[in-house]
Amino acid sequence: MSQQIAWQVSLVLMTLVALGFAYVAINSGRREEDYAPLQRRAYRLRTKLFWALVLVFGPVMIYTLLDLPYDASRARSNSGAVQVVEATGYQWRWELSRDRVAKDQPVEFRVTSADVNHGFGIYDTEMNLVAQTQAMPGYTNIVRHTFSKEGTYRILCMEYCGIAHHNMMTEIKVGGL
Repeated sequence: MSQQIAWQVSLVLMTLVALGFAYVAINSGRREEDYAPLQRRAYRLRTKLFWALVLVFGPVMIYTLLDLPYDASRARSNSGAVQVVEATGYQWRWELSRDRVAKDQPVEFRVTSADVNHGFGIYDTEMNLVAQTQAMPGYTNIVRHTFSKEGTYRILCMEYCGIAHHNMMTEIKVGGL
């Protein structure tokens, strides 16, 4: 019985769509100047819709951008020397120039790859992404981060790089040096 009702509703909706197409086809021969008032109304509606979207999504965009985990600008402004970590991606491992950094002191990761593209993602102790960049052969990307909590952070590959991609991880310890 429900199949019969669904079929009838579908037929009614298809008929309405066909009538809509027929109406447009029949009235498509009208002269262009007849559409000038409609065109003005459409432009006014489009302008109002645009500003409504700006007013709704503008504050949302600003709010979400304020709390990005990529605090490169804040990392540079903190006091203290910048700790530099050279990171090189290989299939299927990371090599870091050091595996310990100090808490509350900016760290500059200089990330590159020796073979293929890799995604360089730093995860906190609860596996939340705190910073990321791309590791590419022949190019060094820099990502800056200031670790505010002590602990062991994981560095994982975020881009599929081959059969052992899932094993491509290392750790960096954050605490007093």
